[in-house]
Amino acid sequence: MKIAFLMSLVLSLFLLPNGICKSLVARPSVVNIGSILRLNSTIGGVSDVAIRAAVEDINSDPTVLNGTTLHVETRDTNCNDGFLGMVQALQFMETDVIAIIGPQCSAIAHIISYVANELQVPLMSFASDATLSSIQFPFFVRTMPSDLYQMAAVAAVVDYYQWKIVTAIYVDDDYGRNGIAALDDELTARRCKISYKTGFRSNAKKSELLSLLVTVSNMESRVIILHTGSEPGLKLLSLANGLNMMGNGYVWIATDWLSAYLDANSSVSAETVNGMQGVLTVRPHTPKSNMKRNLVSKWSSLSKKYNHSDLRTSAYGFYVYDSVWTVARALDAFFDDGGRISFTNDSRLRDVTGGTLHLEAMSVFDMGNKLLDKIRNVNFAGVSGQVQFNAQFELIHPAYDIISIIGNGMRTIGFWSNYTRLLSTTPPEDLYSKPPNTSLANQQLYDVIWPGETAQKPRGWAFPYNAKELKIGVPNRFSFKEFVSKDNGTGSMKGYCIDVFTQALTLLPYPVTYRFIPFGNGTENPHFDQLAQMVADNDFDAAIGDIEITMSRTKIVDFTQPFIESGLVILAPIKKHITNSWAFLQPFTLGMWCVTGLSFLVVGVVIWILEHRINDDFRGSPWQQLITIVWFSFSTLFFAHREKTMSTLGRGVLIIWLFVVLIIQSSYTASLTSILTVQQLDTSIRGLDDLKHSDYPIGFQVGSFVKEYMIKELNISQSRLKALGSPEEYAENLKLGPKKGGVMAIVDERPYVELFLSTYCKIAVAGQDFTSGGWGFAFPRDSPLQVDLSTAILTLSEDGELQRIHDKWLKTGDCSSDNTEFVDSNQLRLESFMGLFLICGAACVLALLIYFGITLRQYLRHEQPGSAISADSGSSTSKRSLRKFISFVDERQRSPKKNGP
Repeated sequence: MKIAFLMSLVLSLFLLPNGICKSLVARPSVVNIGSILRLNSTIGGVSDVAIRAAVEDINSDPTVLNGTTLHVETRDTNCNDGFLGMVQALQFMETDVIAIIGPQCSAIAHIISYVANELQVPLMSFASDATLSSIQFPFFVRTMPSDLYQMAAVAAVVDYYQWKIVTAIYVDDDYGRNGIAALDDELTARRCKISYKTGFRSNAKKSELLSLLVTVSNMESRVIILHTGSEPGLKLLSLANGLNMMGNGYVWIATDWLSAYLDANSSVSAETVNGMQGVLTVRPHTPKSNMKRNLVSKWSSLSKKYNHSDLRTSAYGFYVYDSVWTVARALDAFFDDGGRISFTNDSRLRDVTGGTLHLEAMSVFDMGNKLLDKIRNVNFAGVSGQVQFNAQFELIHPAYDIISIIGNGMRTIGFWSNYTRLLSTTPPEDLYSKPPNTSLANQQLYDVIWPGETAQKPRGWAFPYNAKELKIGVPNRFSFKEFVSKDNGTGSMKGYCIDVFTQALTLLPYPVTYRFIPFGNGTENPHFDQLAQMVADNDFDAAIGDIEITMSRTKIVDFTQPFIESGLVILAPIKKHITNSWAFLQPFTLGMWCVTGLSFLVVGVVIWILEHRINDDFRGSPWQQLITIVWFSFSTLFFAHREKTMSTLGRGVLIIWLFVVLIIQSSYTASLTSILTVQQLDTSIRGLDDLKHSDYPIGFQVGSFVKEYMIKELNISQSRLKALGSPEEYAENLKLGPKKGGVMAIVDERPYVELFLSTYCKIAVAGQDFTSGGWGFAFPRDSPLQVDLSTAILTLSEDGELQRIHDKWLKTGDCSSDNTEFVDSNQLRLESFMGLFLICGAACVLALLIYFGITLRQYLRHEQPGSAISADSGSSTSKRSLRKFISFVDERQRSPKKNGP
């Protein structure tokens, strides 16, 4: 045995030439691990108890490490003083430990992660800083959910309650800054944003915190995210309560520091809890289990035993407890796989001496990579849930409880799970066995009592008392000033759109200070796309007026609910149609007359063919038969045909034809009656198709989106478009017409057209509206004022106030009722009856095919099979056979003979 041991020792020396080897045999009697904590903090105290409890449970069970005792060495560090804390942590790294639990502070974790990488010592940290990654630091093992998931849960809550902007308050260190950066990303993904964020020093004075809160109270957002430690966080909530910032209208969401503090501290004063009523917070979710209940039941005695008698357990305690068990299970697998505990001095540190940091004493854990691999592959059920790492070396199934502070404690109102990334009232562990349902419609939280003791969801924003005056862009129109215009006398803006906006503002539950800024020179209508772009660029805080809601504009700004319907229509000149001697021809177009007349003759010929052999009414000399065809076909128009049809096929065709005649006759009568009794309007434009297929100029209003629409959507050449700036130009150009320098038609939005037609009576709308839309007020993306004004506009519509404002500004004249009738063709076109003609034609063709089939069969039977075959040429035979067939068809068919003599 001695010889084997010596050979093993010599071999290890040869394998480790870069330094002196400190080696222990496999399955040593004691294995040292370390912990770096801030013991005077709530999380540090809970973690210390959890680590010692886990070590005690592991050592009391000999089957865990098979006789090896786990020993923990704890180093207290100062998180508030980053420099001192890092020095203390580096001093601790001089000891030979195979793993470290902690640190809890992000700043120290960043520094120690570099050291752990070099010394190959796994760092089992519960620091939640999202920038700490196993990609940069392979020996960094996060043993609780990252802030990436915590901020996703917070952002989900913000999005669930439809708040669009939030204010973020954070401690200005790695933990605070990186957490808020993760929150910003999650909110952006949900089309929300941080409108204002402010940091503070961890040791900030009361006056500094008061100044911070006063600044926050002057911000627009009333949803405040608080991402700090417990000590400054509680100070901020207490000061906010004194500033009446915990009352009605405010929303406070604290990250998991608050739940960790309230869970762990049994002696929180009633004054402290009362000052945070309605605050929401999150807690890392740990499912219920017997292991968890057993740990909680003995926690009181453990905390007293380890000098933390005032602390209860928290989610941090559960995760830290499992971190120690993770190391223990990994060590057992490590030893089973032949792993040995040995350290080697790093030759690069030999010459670095002096001071209290003995860097040359730091040793590299020779098999640290192997132990790290075993840690990453653990899989067991712990008190925090299933302990298992995914491909990114993060714990699987991160989840959070959503908690509301109410009364003397906390109430869980729901859960967030990374499995579905949705909020739910169902515990996450119940969802893992089912396929993830990511539908937003399934989100649900229990009711909340908000700050101010109200169950009504806060709006989440307000105009502060010192809010800046809103700069609202208003188009300074040259034409159609009834909608919006500048009063040259007072300089104020007036019009239909202005009244709608000001009336909607009266319905808002808060005051809004604003100033109208005219957009445009007043000599021509401004371009509304430019106005929308200025809102998107924050040159204006909003834009109101006759602004059409178009797809391109909705990509850069948000619109309110439309306050008036709008669609593109065609204006064309009209003239009264005077009835003349040939008015009876007007109901049908030329094509309809031709096809109808031809159909009469075709049906007459078909009936003659079907009846000729059996019906004496359809026989006689060729001239008589021709007259019969013409007479019969046209007499069906009046259902006055005298000839009877005897064949079944003929009767079938005739029935279908008489139905077609009935429809044509009724339509003709109705149209002719309208022409002779109703005043008719005539125009050269019948609708959009005529407009697209012509080459004449088309007018549009200056500044309107109509130009781009006709070019891009209707493919109309820009050379055909003519900009018109006033109703007078509309009338003049339509009067001149395209041949005298005017336009054939004008395309404009319906509200303008209705106002125009109330004055000009010789113009009308041609065809139907070919787009649908409306006018709205434009705001920057995600503006909360847009939502509230939309609600106000709907209220105005339901109360009839919108119609009253419309009647005030947009009164119609005497001739509007005549002009606004849609001008369309009164003639009946062939397209309207094409289906009837096709049905009748198909019946005729089918009847003829059946008739000739029957006749050919009769002819073949008539010809005797034994007839003499002529010696003439084949051509002569074919001609003679055809003549015989025609003669057969022309013959009067004999009635079938009856039996008997």
